[in-house]
Amino acid sequence: MTSSTLGASTSQVEVSNIDRFGFWLLIADKEYFLSYADFPWFRKAQVAQILNVELLHGEHLRWPELDVDLALESLAKPEAFPLVYS
Repeated sequence: MTSSTLGASTSQVEVSNIDRFGFWLLIADKEYFLSYADFPWFRKAQVAQILNVELLHGEHLRWPELDVDLALESLAKPEAFPLVYS
């Protein structure tokens, strides 16, 4: 048995889960895990602040309440972005 998609997604980016280690983003049917160790800006963020994420121009993630901006490429190829600032 296979399921078909019932409709188009109303969100370009969705936070699919949050736990004590990090959170998962679903973007265009691809899921990314952002660990708090690799992305320390989110460690003390409130759930509502993490959920308030925007995908701009199909390649740029923005959390306006946290003043955090990430290139989508940094999630797909983290080895190309070795520096982490906290």
